[in-house]
Amino acid sequence: MKYIFATSRFLIFSALLISCGQKKTVVINDADVLHQNEDQLTQIIIYDIFSPPVAARIYAYTSLASYEAIRFAKPGNPSVAEKLNGFSPMPQPEKDKQYNYTLAATKAFCTVAYNVRIFSDTVLHRYEDSVENVFKDQLPQDVYERSIAFGDTIGKTVLMRAKKDMYKETRGMEKYLGTDIDGKWQPTPPDYFDGAEPNWRLIKPFALDSASQFRPAPPFAFSKDSTSTFYKMVKETYNVSINLTDSQKTIASYWDDNPFVMQHSGHLMFANKKITPGGHWMGITAIACKQSNADAVKTAQAYCLTAAALLDGFISCWDAKYTYEYVRPITLINAWFDKDWNSFLQTPPFPEYTSGHSTITASSAQVLTALFGEHFAFHDNSDSAYIGMARDFTSFKQAAAEASVSRLYGGIHFRPSLDTGLVRGAMVGDNLLKKLNMH
Repeated sequence: MKYIFATSRFLIFSALLISCGQKKTVVINDADVLHQNEDQLTQIIIYDIFSPPVAARIYAYTSLASYEAIRFAKPGNPSVAEKLNGFSPMPQPEKDKQYNYTLAATKAFCTVAYNVRIFSDTVLHRYEDSVENVFKDQLPQDVYERSIAFGDTIGKTVLMRAKKDMYKETRGMEKYLGTDIDGKWQPTPPDYFDGAEPNWRLIKPFALDSASQFRPAPPFAFSKDSTSTFYKMVKETYNVSINLTDSQKTIASYWDDNPFVMQHSGHLMFANKKITPGGHWMGITAIACKQSNADAVKTAQAYCLTAAALLDGFISCWDAKYTYEYVRPITLINAWFDKDWNSFLQTPPFPEYTSGHSTITASSAQVLTALFGEHFAFHDNSDSAYIGMARDFTSFKQAAAEASVSRLYGGIHFRPSLDTGLVRGAMVGDNLLKKLNMH
């Protein structure tokens, strides 16, 4: 159903633009085109079922290419890529030549998207053609062709770096199956999948000096002693889970953002597709841009920086996860307190410490706060198409804090992992802002 919804929205978008008919009657809102580009990518990511770290990488490269193309629409907007790790100098437009930079940004965005592992490229090609045809009907031929060529060159320049970020190499590396050593991660029910993206810390970050730059101190040592901090930590997660209020259940469900939840009914198995955690924050970015009436360049910048914060956040967090290989609550709660207990949310297949949600929501919130302010209140309906829920927040940091504690309510994390993730995620976001001279 999600893919049908996405395709229908794509067709409606095309019809609205094309139905305007004659050139003089078409009004193209540049920021809206960028929003549509990102939304179409989100639909593809949902349908293709990418893991959260991989989805963040896709958002990061595509959104960077989009910004690098459209920034020339307003003089004085600096390159982001030139301040990040390992990017070649970005192409410049020809002097005294006319461009449509929104068209260039769309071409750059799509050029990158086709080459960072999306599978539904036919859907994206149809979408790209529909957008480009609208511009083609409105622009002089030389401006149209020059804009397309410029965007394509931007995209290919960004891809030069993407091809060297270790993504391809990590696809063939050894799987992570866990261990039965006390306190270490092992596959969890219901499907007992091997650990997801065990080599993600090898991916070259955008702004971090290294994946381990903000690696936290080790988590609490394993102990069966009922007076130990470790034991009390496990017991807290169990106690919270068996006494959940309706409000806590709502918060847990709202921030689940598990892109692939397996459902079991007898011998039947089926999956519910949803937005990724990064996709949720890209959606919040869209809300902030629209609510603040951000122009196209500011919109592209917001998407670009949020996506970069997401990518670095996942790299940093996954470094901690696979350095410490920490056990999930369900493993110990089943062994120590209740063999039939199950977490309210389905436990994702990778080590516990630190919390990915806590890390990437904090890194995103730091960037969005820098762009839109400390007290930016917003109505978050970015996930309503999938879960039928929306919530109101007084700031990005409040939203991040709620997303973090939702994992305790969901029974899939210990509290120290949440608190540490929030702190480390904020450090990741701050590091990006400092690299860009924005903090």
